Amino acid sequence: MSNDQTIATIFDLGPQIRYVAIGNGQDVRMRQRPDLRDASSNVSDRFEELLVNPTLLLLAKQRGDIDCGGLRYIIIRYGHFFQVVVPNPQSGHVSVAVEPDSDPVPIAEAVADLLHPA
Repeated sequence: MSNDQTIATIFDLGPQIRYVAIGNGQDVRMRQRPDLRDASSNVSDRFEELLVNPTLLLLAKQRGDIDCGGLRYIIIRYGHFFQVVVPNPQSGHVSVAVEPDSDPVPIAEAVADLLHPA
């Protein structure tokens, strides 16, 4: 599945999806819903995808691989949204911002299932 198809599929999960990013090293593809309230800047989102999310995934994956059965996803609760970060087996990660009044766990599970089909 192409990056554009992956992004479209994730947006199809529902209106609670604020933005989707696919990061792979210095290559970051992001798409944001146009009608967002309290949106963070594209610059800060880009740095989050380049620096923060890969670092968090590395740390959590290393811990998860010791004796926790690996890492499926991370959920972060910011003030204006949840951030779901899922390792991408093709390399890098997929990041999904979810509205704060939504449950991020079903989104995290759906994205993990999409990236890691059984």
